[in-house]
Amino acid sequence: MRIATTIFLTDRTVSPTHLARTLEERGFAGLYLPEHTHIPVSRTTSAPMGGELPEQYGRTLDPFVALAQAAAVTRRLHLGTGITLVAQHDPIGLAKQAATLDHLSNGRLTLGIGYGWNVEEAADHGVDWPTRRERVRSHMALMRALWSPKPTAYESPYGSVQASLAYPKPATPPRELPAGERLHGPRTLIGGAAGPKLFAAVADHADGWLPIGGGGLTENLPVLRRVWEDAGRDPKTLQVVPYAVQPTPGKLAHYAKLGIEEVVLQLPSAREEEVLRTLDDYAQYL
Repeated sequence: MRIATTIFLTDRTVSPTHLARTLEERGFAGLYLPEHTHIPVSRTTSAPMGGELPEQYGRTLDPFVALAQAAAVTRRLHLGTGITLVAQHDPIGLAKQAATLDHLSNGRLTLGIGYGWNVEEAADHGVDWPTRRERVRSHMALMRALWSPKPTAYESPYGSVQASLAYPKPATPPRELPAGERLHGPRTLIGGAAGPKLFAAVADHADGWLPIGGGGLTENLPVLRRVWEDAGRDPKTLQVVPYAVQPTPGKLAHYAKLGIEEVVLQLPSAREEEVLRTLDDYAQYL
């Protein structure tokens, strides 16, 4: 099982370059970073974990800039977003960012995507909340049009692009889809809670699922696998990566029995000394 990590990197934590070097030197598989552009102070949306929202949510570094730094000082470490709030981006610009990072890192990018939870943050980006899922689907289709080897047009109510020259192309090879189609772009995993809408989206336009916290996999994995196969996807290609996990030996052994091949462990949003102590503890899982 590959052991990756995630952390809220901020202006007060360990730096991306130092953390990335340390992870690679110690044999960790990857570094995933979350995204929030801002947190409106007047928000009425409840924090996803309940209670007060931790300060790091409003101080996160831009994940693509931070991961570019990490890519520049490593050679093997995989790089991921956990998650990119796709509906809040201009998809043409996001396609360029992701393709450039995947190209410069020689195919090491995992694009973790999702729908978000903060209504006020999304509203400042012009996102009508009830449309966010369809916006993400549309934005991803537009991005795949730009990542295609031939100029390809795309049009929907949420965005359009003419057949265009768009380089660099992602370094990650395309994956086969039903009916002779191909999935272009970096490895894409959708984060979110289990359910019919989420699983339908995973089977439609992703490589797999990022279950936040990693709970409920015993019950939900068989359901996702049925949806995946019913969509005509190869059962061997489904990737499920438990994300932001607080590990125990028993929990990781359980994941292994379920066929999980990668898990992303949560690091504290802290300065170097505390992060290194946590990595010392996580070494038992490598």
